[in-house]
Amino acid sequence: MSLVSVLLMTSCVSKKELVACQEENKALQANYMEAKEQLAASNARATSLEQQMKQQARSTAALQRSLDKSLTNASQNNISIEKLVDQINESNQYIRHLVEVKSKSDSLNLVLSNNLTRSLSKEELKEVDVQVLKGVVYISLADNMLYESGTYTINKRASETLSKIAKIIKDYKDYDVLIEGNTDNVPISRENIRNNWDLSCLRASSVVQALQNDYGVDPKRLTAGGRGEYNPLQPNTTEVGKQRNRRTQIIITPKLDEFMELIGQAPEESK
Repeated sequence: MSLVSVLLMTSCVSKKELVACQEENKALQANYMEAKEQLAASNARATSLEQQMKQQARSTAALQRSLDKSLTNASQNNISIEKLVDQINESNQYIRHLVEVKSKSDSLNLVLSNNLTRSLSKEELKEVDVQVLKGVVYISLADNMLYESGTYTINKRASETLSKIAKIIKDYKDYDVLIEGNTDNVPISRENIRNNWDLSCLRASSVVQALQNDYGVDPKRLTAGGRGEYNPLQPNTTEVGKQRNRRTQIIITPKLDEFMELIGQAPEESK
């Protein structure tokens, strides 16, 4: 066999190996991205559980302080043991009631969050972050998936995502919705947009009006607000940080008046 033939065969084998390596690399990249997305979701759930555990610890500490105070008062005022026991039982009954109310609220929030996450595609989840923190559902949307660049006009790409969010909002009628605009610290000055305060408020208003006019969400449940550049997630010293800070948050909370009314009910009435 000639030297040229050997070189040609060697070249073909090398190309096949290169193609195989490239295909393997693509598969590894895809697996890496999927694992990264799963890790982000797990971290969000872990953060939510950690917050709930801290809140429970604070409630337990408050209960202990209340009990200590009751014992002190009993000693000072010569309250009978029977009366003190009755007071403790009443306190425990009300605390159990509060725990039930909080548990019900937390469960609804978790179900809401899970339903929304399941309705979003993998591509949407790359630009939409859903978290439950301190009994509140936060949906954070990147500005480049919502608006035309440098404007408060909602682009066509956002329509499908907003429609899914609107469906969840309409399914949970006992929740209020705050739309909050946020920007980076890069100054902006355009016609009818004086600064980042204006831009953040106008963007929030655009989302509110889309939810009302395009998707039928009751406007009485909606509030639009802007925080400009003053609620950053990361320092505005890098492009990645600025991109994270340019976002619109849809914040879903139980209606405060109904929640407080439920808390104020006596345990017997809540059954």
